[in-house]
Amino acid sequence: QVQLVESGGGLVQAGGSLRLSCTASGSIFSINAMGWYRQAPGKQRELVAFISSGGSTILADSVKGRSTISRDNAKNTVSLQMNSLKPEDTAVYYCYMRTNNLGSWGPGTQVTVSS
Repeated sequence: QVQLVESGGGLVQAGGSLRLSCTASGSIFSINAMGWYRQAPGKQRELVAFISSGGSTILADSVKGRSTISRDNAKNTVSLQMNSLKPEDTAVYYCYMRTNNLGSWGPGTQVTVSS
């Protein structure tokens, strides 16, 4: 069984920065894609950033130019650096990893951006 744990969320003023990290533990034989999703109140969960096993990345238009996703395969970790945060970035952020050819989700971490 695989567990994902996110860290780095919190309250920040508009224009500030946060770095989210997610680490996988448990019986891990392979990790392919990694990513971050977010869900704001009353809205559907949406993709924020994705990174493939080869390091190719995709960023949502809403965060492009302000965010960077990276991964450390040796530590089973994916990180999301978010800069110039806006109130509309407020949401619960969820880590996703495709581990052992199955999708795994973290419990989520709250990011709140005050204006």
